[in-house]
Amino acid sequence: MSSRKVGALAPQARKATSLGARRLALFDLDHTLIPIDSDYEWGEFTIALGWCDATEFKRRNAEFFAQYRAGTLDVHEYVRFATQAMREQGAIKSKAAHARFMADVVQKTITTQAQALVQQHRAAGDELVIVTATNEFVTRPIAEVFGVSELIAVELERNTEGEVTGEIKGTPSFREGKVARVETWLAARNLIWENVETTFYTDSLNDLALLEKATHPVATNPDERLRALATERGWRILDLF
Repeated sequence: MSSRKVGALAPQARKATSLGARRLALFDLDHTLIPIDSDYEWGEFTIALGWCDATEFKRRNAEFFAQYRAGTLDVHEYVRFATQAMREQGAIKSKAAHARFMADVVQKTITTQAQALVQQHRAAGDELVIVTATNEFVTRPIAEVFGVSELIAVELERNTEGEVTGEIKGTPSFREGKVARVETWLAARNLIWENVETTFYTDSLNDLALLEKATHPVATNPDERLRALATERGWRILDLF
């Protein structure tokens, strides 16, 4: 991994500078810890399974991705689209398919550099949290591969039978919603921003609100817009991939 700006101290160095403060390492997931969009790849996997029409799915998925890049995505509409195939197939078949997805797709993309970054923070005694705009069904098993038990993801509403409805439960962890969800996580532990030291890794300008809240923002494998902003503000830039 390469670090082209020293905008944040390494975890070992921070040990000496943050006495009394609880330290959190917050990680975005897609294109940050893994070099893929897990939601997109799960969609591609369901196409291969014959769960949805390839042409129509790809058309709509491209539209949603363009909206995401432009910062105009309606996350509720997207989640209804992204969960349609698994809602039609049901929880049991979807869980079994996701296990194959992990083995056939995700595991092959996890790099030693990303694992080392997480382990570096773990060894420094930081609390580890993955904060992602992708839903919990897709991302929970990925977080487990990294050994991270604390996951803040889009929570899916379920009916009385435990089946996904297509709606989002509570505040989606997307854009400013990531800040709100982290604040809720902190409050549950009797913490506030002022008494924690946070390092946040992300690739996307969509996470600007949380980057600005973090003690140490790190633009990680950043897209073009975030790289430019990080350079302008003197934030650390980290290229894992």
